[in-house]
Amino acid sequence: MGNDGGSIPTRRELVKEAARNPTTTQVKEAQREQQEHAWTNCPLSHKPLTRPIVSDSVGNLYNKDAIIKFLLPGDEAEGISSKSDCEEILCGRVKSLRDVVELHFEVDSERGGPTGDLNGRHEGWICPVTAKQLGPNVKSVYLVPCGHVFSDEAIRQLKEDRCLQCNESYTEDNIIVILPTKDADKQRLIERGQKLAEQGLTHSLKKAPGSKKRKKHANGESSTTADNEPATSSSANKTNGSTGIKNAATAMLTARVLEEEKEKKKRRKMMGTNENIDSLFTKNSDKRKDADFMTRGFSIPAGAKRI
Repeated sequence: MGNDGGSIPTRRELVKEAARNPTTTQVKEAQREQQEHAWTNCPLSHKPLTRPIVSDSVGNLYNKDAIIKFLLPGDEAEGISSKSDCEEILCGRVKSLRDVVELHFEVDSERGGPTGDLNGRHEGWICPVTAKQLGPNVKSVYLVPCGHVFSDEAIRQLKEDRCLQCNESYTEDNIIVILPTKDADKQRLIERGQKLAEQGLTHSLKKAPGSKKRKKHANGESSTTADNEPATSSSANKTNGSTGIKNAATAMLTARVLEEEKEKKKRRKMMGTNENIDSLFTKNSDKRKDADFMTRGFSIPAGAKRI
């Protein structure tokens, strides 16, 4: 090659623009954007976070209806990512509703009401003690088992052992950092989850399904039973509806999700039996080659004149 006015670049010229390691500022900016997204969007449904919101043992946030859809039997559920993608996100931390805690946020009335949006902005949450805006710029925590959310500053300064909202007692281990960024906080939550699993407890401090507990009979003898055994007639009366869930709000949400799934299946079934659509496709029992226009192709009538 030559005489074309071009040039061949040397290696020195090519490596001038080689990719460089991101600066500290760029890393912090990327982390901030990631935190903002996690504070406003559910990773399972990819929809904006809307109450009721739940959190797992490591402080991640999800829409409660997305968790319920994931837990429903079946290979796939509409409205969320595939089951395999959800399992990859959850990493086995959520096997039942006992593995999540519903969070109770104090809503900033100036920014948004219970509907979740005001002028296109996300619903605002504040700390009920310091009135600071909760989000990626403020380290926030919630208490187990009650789920009330505060700024970390408020909890550390007051040093109480009871929730300031509901007076529920809690321990130091049950202060959960929301979407932690520090490795120390992440490691503490992982170790807490492992400790609870060894004790047969879930993130919400309830008995893990399948764990055994002892019952005392009238004669003083004890026997072991599993938590997942069918409920007796006395305990079954306490459940709400056919879902068998004792919490009224959760039972209503589960029933709504089940009803939505039922309607979607019904619509798909109706589409499958539509005669107009059905006529486009050949039935296995139909042996004719010209059963429909998609398979028969074009044929010249016998009496047609050729030109």
